[in-house]
Amino acid sequence: MGGTHGHAHGAGPAPDVTVGRRARAVVVALLGVALLATVAGLVALWPREDGPTLQTTPDGSSYVEVTATDVDLLADAETGPALLAETDDGASITVQVAPEYLDVIQAGDRIRVLTLPQAGAAAPYVFVDLVRGPPMALLAAVMGVLVLAVARLRGLGALAGLAVSVGGVLWFTVPALLTGGPPLPVALVTASALMFVLLYLAHGVSIRTSTALLGTLGGLVATGALAAWATGATHLNALSGEYALDLRANAPEADLQGILLCGIVLAGLGVLNDVTITQVSAVWEIRGLSPAASRRDLFRGGMRIGRDHIASTVYTVAFAYLGAALPLILLVTMSDRTLLDTLTSGEIAEEVVRTLVGSIGLVLAIPLTTAIAAALAPAPAAPPATSPAPPGVAAPASPAAADAPRS
Repeated sequence: MGGTHGHAHGAGPAPDVTVGRRARAVVVALLGVALLATVAGLVALWPREDGPTLQTTPDGSSYVEVTATDVDLLADAETGPALLAETDDGASITVQVAPEYLDVIQAGDRIRVLTLPQAGAAAPYVFVDLVRGPPMALLAAVMGVLVLAVARLRGLGALAGLAVSVGGVLWFTVPALLTGGPPLPVALVTASALMFVLLYLAHGVSIRTSTALLGTLGGLVATGALAAWATGATHLNALSGEYALDLRANAPEADLQGILLCGIVLAGLGVLNDVTITQVSAVWEIRGLSPAASRRDLFRGGMRIGRDHIASTVYTVAFAYLGAALPLILLVTMSDRTLLDTLTSGEIAEEVVRTLVGSIGLVLAIPLTTAIAAALAPAPAAPPATSPAPPGVAAPASPAAADAPRS
């Protein structure tokens, strides 16, 4: 196996690799303790009261979807910028719209509008947003079909795990944070519960998956501890975010700094899972190919692959955050502030800390997981004994010698 950034997730352990009972017992015991702690955390932290609600629809109003028909006709209407639209039953209506959207909306676009029965002389319809559901549903369907076509049962498990993850965050994490739950325990319990489900659904129940889960949990603890220190040391309070003031006004019990901390921990779950599975697979394959290799050699071989993995994964994390924060970065860099002031200001500092903490957690998880896999791998096999040939019997010729032309 070359030292490249490989992903042998779908392949099982090498056929010659069997893990002893003692190693299996250690893995089961450690994961049993982690599972009990996770379940206890879910029970203790589960929100027991309804969280705050935010009413976005005025009394007597409702949202409807219509089709824009003429964007330019009423750009200078007395009630302000407006466009013409057609309802599903064929009626023509006037829709008030913010000026910046006049160049975005085109005739034929489906848009969401808010009806205002008490609008008086003004147009009773106000533009809210473009309808994005159908193309997003198409993208989701294409992704699902491709995942199933390429990964088959593994892909089905991954999609099921994704659905469970979304449900877990919506039913446990979000209500717990909104009702003032402790952010770091909520983050760690959420991440641990999701990893138990995701890894076994996507990769199957095996000693290899269990070993990767141990490494993942260790990386999560390191990431959580580092995130808690970093958010406090850098005085990040999440108040500079776009929705921070709205969240504080409508959910006063929520800890904004803690929500930021929780987000940092959860943001690295996917990549952390990826690197741990890859490292365990690497060590398993090395053991299958080199049964006599020592555990130190297993660790060294796994880390040769891990170093390449670190390099490419750090880039992945950095560019993911860079792409998500690109509009903000463009806006901030237009100011006359120095580069250092820009990097340490508000939301930019949040993205920098998020990237650094996530990357450090990944880097720590790779040697940790590799060491666990090397320790749990089967003991080195004794090299086969070679007995001397009986007198008068020539030793068997090598294949190369047997195939050599005779003179």
